Amino acid sequence: MSATAALQRIQLWPRTLGARLFLILLTGLIIAHALSFSALFLERYMAAKTVMLGTLEKDVATSIAILDRLPANERADWVAQLDRGTYRFVLGPGLAGIPDMSERGAEIAAKIREAVGHRYPVAVESIPGDGKRLQAHITLSDGSPLTIDVNPAMMPIAQWLPYVLAAQLALLILCCWYAVRLAIRPLVDFANAADALDPNKKAPRLSESGPREVAHAATAFNKMRDRIADYLEERVQILAAISHDLQTPITRMKLRAELAEESESKEKLQQDLAQIEQLVREGIAYARSAHGTAEKFSKMDIDSFLQSLVYDYQDVGSAVSLAGNAHAQITSKSHALRRILGNLIDNALKFGGSAAVSVEKTADDDILIMVKDNGPGIPEDQLQAVLQPFYRLERSRSRDTGGTGLGLAIAHQLAIAIGGSLTLSNHPDGGLVATVLLSSKGDRVN
Repeated sequence: MSATAALQRIQLWPRTLGARLFLILLTGLIIAHALSFSALFLERYMAAKTVMLGTLEKDVATSIAILDRLPANERADWVAQLDRGTYRFVLGPGLAGIPDMSERGAEIAAKIREAVGHRYPVAVESIPGDGKRLQAHITLSDGSPLTIDVNPAMMPIAQWLPYVLAAQLALLILCCWYAVRLAIRPLVDFANAADALDPNKKAPRLSESGPREVAHAATAFNKMRDRIADYLEERVQILAAISHDLQTPITRMKLRAELAEESESKEKLQQDLAQIEQLVREGIAYARSAHGTAEKFSKMDIDSFLQSLVYDYQDVGSAVSLAGNAHAQITSKSHALRRILGNLIDNALKFGGSAAVSVEKTADDDILIMVKDNGPGIPEDQLQAVLQPFYRLERSRSRDTGGTGLGLAIAHQLAIAIGGSLTLSNHPDGGLVATVLLSSKGDRVN
């Protein structure tokens, strides 16, 4: 495994904006929560320490005074009653220890010395191997040894405290998730609206409610979508109007050419007029396809549909074949689909001399219809460009063939209008393959 791959696998920084914001907010809140708990715990520790040392000083003074005044034979009965949670009295010299030099030991020793005063000799030692345990050795007025066994400890933590901390952490996670979801939702809505942006379809507008910034952005997006739709509609209308208005003068020119004397110029003029007329017709067809088609969706058997289409070409002697079966019914626009496949088959016959149509059903229940020719194909860097209107290759696949550059553009627009897609690719064995995808996520019904 390469170092780059290993680095990518151990990368902890998430890729999505929502996860990053969630991680940053949660980390900051957890750190703040931990600091607050640490400050509270430190304050509790210092308060408990102050209380313990203050209590130790007062109780030790009183206890030693009581034990010193009691007869030696009665002291054993009182020792157990003078015990406390952090220290106890032991009659006798206690355990052998070492002089304690820790800060806590020095504080405890100072408090004991203040409590005992100068009446009783005192020595404070720590017990080796027993952590924070200390022993203070005192000699009473009658010479009897007395040991104060000190085992300082914090006040125990309440049993409910861990549950409170867990509940606080869960509340932090929930609040972070909700805040991030609230902040990210408008971005997701904008992204979905941008992906679904199609001026030819009546998609629902973005909601302009919510916070002021989100509402303003949604309003701007809706206005932008309206402007794009207006620009496209205006462009298509201009194209349709020009193409339609050109038909009348072209018809007059054809009539005048027919009345002219027979000559080579007359024949060339008629050929030019035929090409112009074809360009006008396809211009109108593209203008209509850009706005989809008013045809209604209908249910049909895709295999029967393709067989009928291919048989029509074969009846007029065209080299068109069909392979494969989808065994599926689709809901689509039959005339639009026939126009799409007709344009693709016509291109294949024009540039390759033959067309091989095949159909298959994918694992996702999508329908793939492929039209392959035996021509020279298209350069890879121009496979997308040829789907644009009026685009023609610098070197046509056949110099003897004409064309307006609208056939593939019309097929592409109609494929989008029926909820599908059209892609072009070069076959490894030569020739161009045009693939029409009819998605199962669209209007198709198995």
